[in-house]
This record gives sequence, C-alpha cells and structure tokens, in this order.
Amino acid sequence: MPYLNTDRLTLVTFTVDMMKAILIGKNQLSKITNYQVADEYPMKVYKQLLPYKIERFAQYPEENKWEGVIIHKRDNTIMADIGFKGGPDEKGEMDLGYSVVPRYQGHGYATEMTIAMVDWGLKQDNVKKITASCSRSNLPSIRVLEKAGLKQIGIKDNEIYWST
Repeated sequence: MPYLNTDRLTLVTFTVDMMKAILIGKNQLSKITNYQVADEYPMKVYKQLLPYKIERFAQYPEENKWEGVIIHKRDNTIMADIGFKGGPDEKGEMDLGYSVVPRYQGHGYATEMTIAMVDWGLKQDNVKKITASCSRSNLPSIRVLEKAGLKQIGIKDNEIYWST
C-alpha cells in the first residue's frame, strides 16, 4: 500500500501487527502506531474479518500491500479503512472496499480517499479495472462511488455492482 496523502487524510498500510493490536484493543494499536484510534474503530463487520486477514496475509504476505487505514490528519486519528480485496485478479480487476466510523461519516472523507485509491490502483501493474459493490439502500456509498468515477454495471440481490 502506498503512503497516500490527500488534503485531510493519510493512508498507510494496515499491517498484520496493527491488525493483531486492534484485536487486543485500541490502546495497543495507538501504542504501536502513535495515532489516536476513533472510539468506533474498527467497524464491527470489519473487525470480524481481521482474524481471516491475519491468517491470509501470513500465507500470502504480498496481498497485505492492498490494505490501508485512513488517518484524519488534523485529529491524528485512525478513523477508517480502505483497500483492494487481495489485489488484482487474473483479469486485472481489483475490488474496492472501505468503511468510515460513524463520527467521521458525512464529511466527504470516503469520497476523498476513494478517489485517491482508484487513481492509485489504476496505475498499478496488471490492473485494468476497479470494481466495487454496495447495497441499493446505501445512498452515501452510492454517492462516493459515483464521485470516484465508477459506473453502475448491474444489480443483483439488492446489491449494486460498479466498475471503472
């Protein structure tokens, strides 16, 4: 994962050591990163994935470069995550996912970092397309993906599928 900077945010690789630390507690993650950690971080659904990710990255360490945490510069606080699920597949596609804790939602942070990630991702070797999906009822994510330049390519089982 690159060290990406936008006007208000910094993205750094979400390392296995950081994942293990957040499973112990926010104070442990703060101690090893020197960042504050938002109260709601990580979101419950993402936290449930961390044991799998830790195991996966132990087996395939090259995939870890596609996972990042987002730091709010002014607050020096980890408040979100973003990444490409496993890197490019055999067709050169990468699937984007992200989450922002509630306190930081509604301020354009997801849009700001998604635009930067899509731009960065499309410049990587063997990457031809960025994809994503979200629920039809998730209006904030729909707006984020539209602003980041993705287009709707289909709807199935209440999920909207997107692509660059």
